Amino acid sequence: MRKRVTTTYTEEQKEALLKRMLPPQNTPITVVSEETGISKSTLNTWKRKAQDGKNGTSQAYKVGKDLSSKEKFLIVMETYSMPEIKLAEYCRIKGLYVEQVKKWRETCMVANGQENEIYKDLRAELQEDKKKIKILEKDLNRKEKALAETAALLVLRKKLGAIFGDQEEE
Repeated sequence: MRKRVTTTYTEEQKEALLKRMLPPQNTPITVVSEETGISKSTLNTWKRKAQDGKNGTSQAYKVGKDLSSKEKFLIVMETYSMPEIKLAEYCRIKGLYVEQVKKWRETCMVANGQENEIYKDLRAELQEDKKKIKILEKDLNRKEKALAETAALLVLRKKLGAIFGDQEEE
């Protein structure tokens, strides 16, 4: 039966090993395990926890998950005209994945297209509303004129009745 040996590693040691295992270096776990003598399962657990952000180590290992939309947009703008090889190199340096950047680029393009459609719909709706308002204003003006004419006729009728003595009983 093998005896289980428990070794405690400092946070600095974990950080140094995680920097090697995660982007941009991406050293394979087997290589790190052979060099340090730490089991593959332990290294794999540290790496998984670092990527999930659950081990209290630097949050830089979350590989683009905590970037704001502004930061993502700036990365898309910075990498838009890069050829595939330069993009891969850029991503390795920044600790990102090429697929992430491509997805962000697609999201930006779709978002801008939807915005234009929304503006087109709003403009069309605004024009319809302006036409309805114009028609209603014309109708209101016509009715105001008819009301004013009716009021003037009533006033004249009362004046004529007063002059000729034909006052109506009210």
